[in-house]
Amino acid sequence: MFPKMKLWGTATVGAKGQVVIPAEARAELNIKEGDKLIVMGRMPKGGLMFIKAEAVETMMQHVQDDLAEIRKSTQTETEPTA
Repeated sequence: MFPKMKLWGTATVGAKGQVVIPAEARAELNIKEGDKLIVMGRMPKGGLMFIKAEAVETMMQHVQDDLAEIRKSTQTETEPTA
């Protein structure tokens, strides 16, 4: 269900709270200068995660498409379609 995780190394938080993403991770994930990353985490102390904004948008579109299919397949013949 969950994709396999990969470890690219470690990063150190600088004085301004900045983190350098390892070069291998940036290359493999196609993260380039100017890309927007969404920063998420589980509270409390559950960790921190960066996700490319465009990947979240794509994921949410797939969820919406799947929900539309589920709605369509669960409607009875007497129910109006949207």
